[in-house]
Amino acid sequence: MKVQHWTYNLKFRHPFTISKGTKTHQPTFIVELEHMGIKGYGEAPAIAYYNIPVEKMAADLEAKKMFVEKFAFTEPERYWHYLHHLLPQNPFLVCALDIAAWDLFGKLKRKKLYELWNGDVTNNPMCDYTIGIDSIEKMVAKMKEKPWPIYKIKVGTADDIAIVKALRENTDSILRVDANAAWDLETALQLIPQLKELGVELVEQPLVKDDWEGMKTLYKESSLPLYADESCVFEKDVERCKDHFHGINIKLTKCSGITPAKRMIEKARELGLKIMIGCMNESTIGSAAIAHLLPFIDHVDMDGPLLLEEDLATGLEYNYGKVTVADKPGLGIEYKGLFTKQPD
Repeated sequence: MKVQHWTYNLKFRHPFTISKGTKTHQPTFIVELEHMGIKGYGEAPAIAYYNIPVEKMAADLEAKKMFVEKFAFTEPERYWHYLHHLLPQNPFLVCALDIAAWDLFGKLKRKKLYELWNGDVTNNPMCDYTIGIDSIEKMVAKMKEKPWPIYKIKVGTADDIAIVKALRENTDSILRVDANAAWDLETALQLIPQLKELGVELVEQPLVKDDWEGMKTLYKESSLPLYADESCVFEKDVERCKDHFHGINIKLTKCSGITPAKRMIEKARELGLKIMIGCMNESTIGSAAIAHLLPFIDHVDMDGPLLLEEDLATGLEYNYGKVTVADKPGLGIEYKGLFTKQPD
């Protein structure tokens, strides 16, 4: 096995703002695994508040490169287990390598990933489109610029109800609200009934990630389904979400890849929790990994390629919320990179 990696700083179409801050570019880390002449690709975007920048991913991979390459690759689950112990402090890097391993495995087996998992794509959930925090006028303009069946609205301001009301006045599409842990319990109890009146479908991460007592109360009182994001990062978090949330939002990068995400899906189903998979503004490479899990989940937020001005691969098609993967094995993508960037 041979490993190679690249880092990119991908520009957003519009500055992207959530309750935690604003960014104009998305740093991302790409890996290539080559085995028996076949190449697999994986991705992990860097998110500032998780303190794993692309530089750390690159440094950790270089430090352990010999061990990453010497593994006798047979199937991805074994490889993930090996990487999980090799790189215990860097789930983002493990994720990129795990996605690349699945892409490689699918190509070796000459099957799409969802075919390997016996997934039926006929009833895949539709992808939402995210409207980041901005002035109300600009948020309405962003929505009108992209007619779409489902919008995810970032909130966490003093004007949350005014924002959602203005958007509702301009669309009949499904609206979902993501507070990114910006509310306290009192605020959530006040806002959620008003959001229900405005036809909001669900609320994501209303309270800070470790306010389990607050979530227990809110879960009993809420008239809308509540989904955990920051409160549900790793496999161990899924069980704790029961009786605090109605569903979970799995992020491949945070949980460390496709392999643990599949187990989290199974656990959530056992517990009666609904399942969303969310993105961290991945390019088509990381987004394709999400796409193959669509047959097994209820909701999806994988609009990274739509929000970015630059992309790193082809192979995904977005048609008014419907996501289609190219008819190729593995992830189904073709890595193209950016011509201005050379391998690290």
